[in-house]
Amino acid sequence: MSDDLRSRRMPSAEGRGRARAAWDAYARLTNKVLNPVLGAPIGLLAKRYSVAVVNDLVGFWLLWHLHGGFEGLEKMGMGRTTIFRKVKRFRQLFGEHPDEFEFVGVNVDFKAYWAGAAEAEAKRKRLTKKT
Repeated sequence: MSDDLRSRRMPSAEGRGRARAAWDAYARLTNKVLNPVLGAPIGLLAKRYSVAVVNDLVGFWLLWHLHGGFEGLEKMGMGRTTIFRKVKRFRQLFGEHPDEFEFVGVNVDFKAYWAGAAEAEAKRKRLTKKT
């Protein structure tokens, strides 16, 4: 390593920054070579995956609130492990527990939901009796 390169690095709490400089050089070269080839396909896959994850977690948040949280989801038939995993993922993505997080502009009308659910269940029972 040249003296010129060494003199430009500033000591930090993490050391002289040699590992960071090596990593930055590697990342620059890798991005220069691989981004034109893999950037678009990986970006498309990441976008599709992230949309699916957000969709899943927004639905989980809604069910969490409509069914009364952990116990309600468990009573509904969702496995404990699944609930824990989704809560963890929700926190990672949205930064808060689903019980505390609020989607601005989204209001849940519990009475209307449960009245509609009861009506749909009654209709389903009527239709299954006819067949």
